[in-house]
Amino acid sequence: MKLPSQPVEADIRLVRKWFSRLANHVQAIDYEGARPLFAADMIAFGTFTDFMFDRDSAERQQWPNVCRTIRNFRWRLDQVQAIVAADRLMAVGIGGFQSHGFRGDGTKFDRKGRATVSYARAKVGDPWIATHNHMSLFRGTPDRSHGKFR
Repeated sequence: MKLPSQPVEADIRLVRKWFSRLANHVQAIDYEGARPLFAADMIAFGTFTDFMFDRDSAERQQWPNVCRTIRNFRWRLDQVQAIVAADRLMAVGIGGFQSHGFRGDGTKFDRKGRATVSYARAKVGDPWIATHNHMSLFRGTPDRSHGKFR
């Protein structure tokens, strides 16, 4: 696959916009609103599920175990990077996130990590749709948060 020498800034802005929109839905614990950000046939894996082969599985098996237990989820949008295919219909983005997790005794801890997301779209200029994502915590960060929100 041939990559352009410089990604088009508009494509990178749309990757950052995707990350920003996801953060808004995570903060609101809004699964329904987040659904359009992900392809129905997305593939993923996570802390709570070894492999997921569609968005419904991710929403059911992974998202509630995270979104309902953390607070103040946000991306470091200025650090989001992406590579974009020459035809500008596929991309891979990476970004770092921050949030607050909660120990079993209710005390708060900094919950930081990173994500890789692959994207596709039907035509240049369309919003990116995630076809795969993997989020992981930085080393030393507790892998479970025990907050109980909604």
